[in-house]
Amino acid sequence: MASNHLHKESKIEIISASSSSTSAPASSSSSRYENQKRRDWNTFGQYLTNHRPPLTLSRCSGAHVLEFLRYLDQFGKTKVHLLMCPFYGHPNPPAPCLCPLKQAWGSLDALVGRLRAAYEENGGMPETNPFGARAVRLYLREVRDLQSKARGVSYEKKKKRKRPPPPPPSQQLSTSVQLPLPLSSPPLSGKAALPFEL
Repeated sequence: MASNHLHKESKIEIISASSSSTSAPASSSSSRYENQKRRDWNTFGQYLTNHRPPLTLSRCSGAHVLEFLRYLDQFGKTKVHLLMCPFYGHPNPPAPCLCPLKQAWGSLDALVGRLRAAYEENGGMPETNPFGARAVRLYLREVRDLQSKARGVSYEKKKKRKRPPPPPPSQQLSTSVQLPLPLSSPPLSGKAALPFEL
């Protein structure tokens, strides 16, 4: 059984090495996304290596992903007010406070999305993807709700404004110029019918 895990692990690492060298960026935005995804994947790999005891990717679970996300909070830059803070729920507090800095929900959500994609691109099976675990989704929802209340910021998805339906064809303005129909006149015959001499 242990050799099976080692085989899976080496397969994931081999795919990882070959896919990063052969992929060509489609555009600057996808290239930036791919670079960020690669950096995030390397950071997570480093986290697994430094974990005590060290973890292999095949043994990584949603619980380890949660541990990683909580570990990242120490590098956060977003002030999340505690319930007893006088600025709890204020989007723009008038003075500094001692509340902790944490990773913003949006950053964590985007990070999990990139790592979820990187896991599968590097040979992981979607069914065993620890970044898609129910516990991770619930944690992200909890962080979003907590930060929304603590910071006084709404994270609700903005609804797209519906465009009014186009008017029926009979009411649409025509963009082509309609010329008046010529008055009917009796057809000309003989030489008078031709605009030039024969």
